[in-house]
Amino acid sequence: MAELHLIGQIVGASGFPENSLFCKWGVHTGGAWRLLSGLKEGQTQVDIPQTGDMAYWSHPIDLHFTTKGLQGWPKLHLQVWHQDSFGRCQLYGYGYCHVPSSPGHHRINCVTWRPLGSWQEKLAQMFVGGGPQLRNPDLIYSGADRYRLRTEAMGSVELELGVIMRHFDKYGVDS
Repeated sequence: MAELHLIGQIVGASGFPENSLFCKWGVHTGGAWRLLSGLKEGQTQVDIPQTGDMAYWSHPIDLHFTTKGLQGWPKLHLQVWHQDSFGRCQLYGYGYCHVPSSPGHHRINCVTWRPLGSWQEKLAQMFVGGGPQLRNPDLIYSGADRYRLRTEAMGSVELELGVIMRHFDKYGVDS
């Protein structure tokens, strides 16, 4: 079986309206992929930058997959959250990116977005916190339903990934 090993980190995030951010992440693959080692999802710590707007997490990612086919190539999906001074958490953005399909070291900038609510939801968000969230987080990385949403652009998340591919040449893939 072909093997894919991802070693890297979620470096941090910038361009969000507030600091005090953390990130929930996960990886999604097709049915032909099997995770041999590593965690399929995780969460970073909260970072409150003293200077600048970049929140640094340096959260490690170490995943080892085997596969029988290329369909369902791994995608990383991200959720960036803001934690206020009262400990309340508010969603600041969804994003996803495909894992690079070539071996080597890659720097990835993953842009994020969040759903827009009605003016009543925006008003409630100012006073109570919270805000609109997706009922089904699978919409982050799938299907045409995502394009019917009203959204606003948020900041971006920076990732560094090292990609190691093994035995893909036996399946007709040049690496």
